[in-house]
Amino acid sequence: MRTYTVIGLMSGSSLDGLDLALVRFQDEEDKYHFQIFEAETLPYPEQWKTLLSEAFHKQPKDLVQLDKDYGKYLGEQVLAFTQKHNAVPDFVASHGHTIFHKPEQHYTLQIGGGQELANACGFTVINDFRSEDVSKGGQGAPLVPIGDKLLFSDYEICLNIGGIANLSYDEDGKRIAYDLCIANQALNYLANMNGLDYDRDGELARSGEVDITLLKQLNRHPFYGQFPPKSLGREFFEANQKELLDDCGTARLGTAGRGVLSVPDMLATFVEHIALQIALPISFLPKGRILCTGGGARNKFLIERLQARTKHEVVVPEKQIIDYKEALVFAFLGLLRMEGKTNVLASVTGAESDSCSGRIWKPC
Repeated sequence: MRTYTVIGLMSGSSLDGLDLALVRFQDEEDKYHFQIFEAETLPYPEQWKTLLSEAFHKQPKDLVQLDKDYGKYLGEQVLAFTQKHNAVPDFVASHGHTIFHKPEQHYTLQIGGGQELANACGFTVINDFRSEDVSKGGQGAPLVPIGDKLLFSDYEICLNIGGIANLSYDEDGKRIAYDLCIANQALNYLANMNGLDYDRDGELARSGEVDITLLKQLNRHPFYGQFPPKSLGREFFEANQKELLDDCGTARLGTAGRGVLSVPDMLATFVEHIALQIALPISFLPKGRILCTGGGARNKFLIERLQARTKHEVVVPEKQIIDYKEALVFAFLGLLRMEGKTNVLASVTGAESDSCSGRIWKPC
């Protein structure tokens, strides 16, 4: 039986902070057990929140420097985390922060330079888990399903509601997974209109009313009718939803005299959109339990609306799994990379073959 101590890093598209998880894995004849010893979410300082948010619009030369600077920042946070918890990991596995994701154009970019990260923390680092799959014609996402399959097999369906909502499940012996819709990216954007970082427990959304016209506009996009594999990035929100929400906050589209939609009404409507887009594909699956994690699992109103629209049992686990499942799984992806085993599934991404993905960096 082999044992590994790994730090997993995750930065989600909703910019709610950097997740760090210190995980002990035991590999017993390819059956994996895990224990999260320590985990923290470090809110981004305003400077980094701004830099990461605006990176989408940066020029290539500026992104190169940001990649290095952000890698150094990540390494400094890892070093402080290990000192605080007196930890010596075997290695660090980092998702990075996604800036672009356009697999149909054969590119994806997660910044957080591996060499700078390794140099700053002093540990071996594994990052860039998506590029190899994209080069094979895959979506490069979602990546978490291998962890769902090997670490959370007690659940028939695994659902993550982060900046983007996605699900995974087994079908005919293969893992199937794909992105469903924009989630906390939009909810946090709307909460920001009211001066909030996020809508705690969905209470602001609960106070609003669903606007049927806006709901129909959100549900209309052809992405929702596409068969998997498929994935989403910030580009989808920017191109299809941000302007629509901005317009609804200033003038009601195509309904003269209706007036401006309030933030609570837009939140209530977007929550209903998320619940619908999750519930619809799940309705075709055999009845079972849904493990729901990610920041959206703490949105009580969203979970209520989802449960109201599905006959499956929606299970919200303990807080540590809700908040740190993705950091845990990226630590696991790093472990599989170190063992030379498959960590990206072609059945999920649509690539020509499975991959053992991730670049390894040693401190120098």
